[in-house]
Amino acid sequence: MDRTTQLGVNRTPDEIRGFSVTAGLVGLRRALALCWMASAGLGRSLAVSGAISLVGPGLGMVPRAMEGVRNLAARQRELALRWSGVEIPGPPGPLPPAPEGAFGAVARYRWIVSDPQTRREYVWVLADPLAGAFFAFVPIALVLSGAWGVFLAFFGVPLSAEWDGLWYQFIPIEGRATAVLAGVLGALQLPLALWSAPRAVRRHALYTRAMLAPSESELMAHRIQHLATTRSDAVDTQMAEIRRIERDLHDGAQARLVAMGMTLDAAEHLLETDPEAVRALLIEARASSSKALEELRDLVRGIHPPVLADRGLADAVRALAMVCPVRTEVRVDLPGRPEMPVESAAYFAISEVITNVAKHSGADRAWIDLGYDHGMLRVTVTDDGHGGADASRGSGLRGIERRLATFDGVLAVNSPVNGPTMVTMEVPCALPSPKTTSF
Repeated sequence: MDRTTQLGVNRTPDEIRGFSVTAGLVGLRRALALCWMASAGLGRSLAVSGAISLVGPGLGMVPRAMEGVRNLAARQRELALRWSGVEIPGPPGPLPPAPEGAFGAVARYRWIVSDPQTRREYVWVLADPLAGAFFAFVPIALVLSGAWGVFLAFFGVPLSAEWDGLWYQFIPIEGRATAVLAGVLGALQLPLALWSAPRAVRRHALYTRAMLAPSESELMAHRIQHLATTRSDAVDTQMAEIRRIERDLHDGAQARLVAMGMTLDAAEHLLETDPEAVRALLIEARASSSKALEELRDLVRGIHPPVLADRGLADAVRALAMVCPVRTEVRVDLPGRPEMPVESAAYFAISEVITNVAKHSGADRAWIDLGYDHGMLRVTVTDDGHGGADASRGSGLRGIERRLATFDGVLAVNSPVNGPTMVTMEVPCALPSPKTTSF
């Protein structure tokens, strides 16, 4: 990996390496859009500056104005990646909370500069209407200048006579020859504008990245905070799992084994006096042992299913689909088996989602897709139910989110009212080279 890729700057797009009229026209349109967004940034900067200078207690409108700045910065990040291949990392965290009882412009300004990312966005929104607009306006200025030169080639002589002298750049329009020369120079600027437009857009993206990208120390601090949170969640999940196992053992298999021991003790006392009663007690003990064995097997399957350990994630998910009350189709495109902890987390996450589909979705069909792409295990569970699932309201989805976060995984839920529902899970992992297998 080269240095630019490590910094989040992808390789130069093909349209910038050479020259094409189509790429130039697209670049001009994008440069014009960036100039328009610079004017929007000017409005945002005026809004923030005005909110800071408001007279009155508290922070007033400053947090709301900075939220607008953050949304504008997010749009610039998206355009930089889509148009120029420049990836700009997002803010490490949300806007800091407004302090209670802060008073006056100094307190408002101090709230902005106390957070590094908020401070960067504030400086960016102040500078972008000038510095950012400069990068974007260069090809547009070349087009305007070139069009003006071509115009002077035809109408420069009478205009010069009417205006008592006229210049085009360093050329005085004094007659037909100088007017034609101005037109030639203007015509030469038009292909230059087309050539420079995509490069100016990329330069704007690099400038935006320099202004908005978090520092390495901030990213590291956020990473440490994330790891601390996920470690705490993992410990809580592990303790909850241990308590569940203890409860299931105490209420299930352990109770049956104790009852079986009491039954065998009673049979021992009746062995010589009532053989028929002993026979009944032995039958009861055998039934209790079978039931205890079944409960122990269920408990083991809840800890780590044998099919997952023996045959891998693909067959384990197929087994889930076979016992699901909703008709479920499974498609797998995995080049190999993930590491056991990742495989287990993905399995139980899919199991939880499928259980939710069966219990709450009202769906007739469901689809499970497992794939691997660019170091990411991707699982998508889709159903044709009534929708309305929300991770913020359901403890089951939040539990899945916490389980995946332990491995830096993410959960995304798209569930409009009336459906369909699509749950997407992604977990980073390393697998062998791709090889497609379908079920």
